[in-house]
Amino acid sequence: MKKKRRLPFPILFEDDDVIVVEKPAGLLATHTKLAGRIARASQLTAENLLNDYVRKGQAKSRRRVWLVHRLDRETSGVMMFAKSEEVAEKFRADWASLTEKTYLARVGGLPEEEGGTFESYLLEDADGYRVRSVAAPGARRASRGARAPKLARTEWRRLSTADGTTLVEVKLKTGRKNQIRVHFSEAGHPVVGDEKYGGERASRLYLHALSLRFRHPRTGEWLEFAAPPPKGLAPPNPQSLIPDP
Repeated sequence: MKKKRRLPFPILFEDDDVIVVEKPAGLLATHTKLAGRIARASQLTAENLLNDYVRKGQAKSRRRVWLVHRLDRETSGVMMFAKSEEVAEKFRADWASLTEKTYLARVGGLPEEEGGTFESYLLEDADGYRVRSVAAPGARRASRGARAPKLARTEWRRLSTADGTTLVEVKLKTGRKNQIRVHFSEAGHPVVGDEKYGGERASRLYLHALSLRFRHPRTGEWLEFAAPPPKGLAPPNPQSLIPDP
């Protein structure tokens, strides 16, 4: 019998349909582009660790988790997996209506506005490494195999400033790859530690998935889970994170 791995992160909630965890910075959410099933299954990822967890160390077990959203490797915070393909497809089909995600980010510079909304069409480069904003897609269909730009909407508000940086609260209205990082970089305020998109070098990427609120796929009840902000991302006044009535 295969030895069951210890999870290097806490489980915030678990039932027969979903499992919610607090992913640490530095851990892949899912596998990168590796050749072969064995290579993908052996990579250290939150997905693989949870697969081992639900299988209770039984290598031949068919139990597994399904990815329904992603966090970048260096982003910490709340992340949810489905325990069946049916639940995963339900979330993927209507993610914006069934979930609400809130992030904390420390960005470079001092934005003049107290808050606002970024909206653009995001397109991945051919190799999938970088993402950028492009003009709205025209009426003509993209050529077969071409990547299509996707609408991304990011709402944010300023929480505090310190040492030439600004702590912001971010609410995603869409869930696109690198969305927060691209939008703030293109606004001239890249996330601290995000060298990929022009941010200053730091000990980590200063981006944290603070909370996830979602409608339970079976009961219809709204549930919310949060992961405490790490050092450098905690607001001076925690009450500032409570939304206005």
